Amino acid sequence: MNDKITQLLNQDPLILQALREDISSEDVTTNAILRSACPGQAELICKQDGVIAGLPVFVRTFYLLDPNTEITCFCKDGDTVQKGQKLAVLKGDMRVLLTGERTALNYLQRMSGIATYTRKTAALLEGTNIKLLDTRKTTPNMRIFEKYAVRIGGGYNHRYNLSDGILIKDNHIGAAGGVAKAIALAKEYAPFVRKIEVEVENLDMVREAVEAGADIIMLDNMTVEQMKEAVALIDGRAETECSGNVTKENISSIAAAGVDYVSSGALTHSAPILDLSLKNMHAL
Repeated sequence: MNDKITQLLNQDPLILQALREDISSEDVTTNAILRSACPGQAELICKQDGVIAGLPVFVRTFYLLDPNTEITCFCKDGDTVQKGQKLAVLKGDMRVLLTGERTALNYLQRMSGIATYTRKTAALLEGTNIKLLDTRKTTPNMRIFEKYAVRIGGGYNHRYNLSDGILIKDNHIGAAGGVAKAIALAKEYAPFVRKIEVEVENLDMVREAVEAGADIIMLDNMTVEQMKEAVALIDGRAETECSGNVTKENISSIAAAGVDYVSSGALTHSAPILDLSLKNMHAL
């Protein structure tokens, strides 16, 4: 099984937490309509074109409610899907299908929306060697799902959390008393195998970061011309990353700066959902 999918299936506590959020005691509407188990079927229908992501989470949501639920998927994560396409058939106790519907769709719509937006954005970097990265600007308790969706869409993950890598940002620099001091403190504290990335906002900070031995220099909120100057100044002595208000609309011009990486919080915080629906439910 794909390692990414295995990782997602280990997130049962997060899925159960989402289910508990939606079912504090019972699904009173479903229990009023169906007083006992009733086998039935429903279809997962795509309502707009996009990239599907999160099917293992969608399926797992229903299995956690009832492991006897049968779900047959007609596509897989990463596939391009079209409006009107039948993506899956669900069979089982209709009470389970009705109760799990919204939570399962919330995961699938959100993740598919991120994958769709990411693929469109990554396509604008085709023909370059630039890697598109996400950020930590994720929905609380949804990070593992959202970052997975970025990878499905063709992007790459920046650090997963604060324990994952050293990234010295503006407030760290302010707290340390300067770029060079912050880098020196990080080198003193961290194991030598850790790369040190530092965020800079102007060419003076770029020079200071290079001289202090930063491994990666993040060019934050610079113009394309400023980034070109910074890349020339760095001259291969550190990897370069562009960040700050990067969107699908402006990423093509940013690519001309010649950086190694472009990170975009928009991949996770601004991607619209992909419209999907559970339809045609009926008893068997």
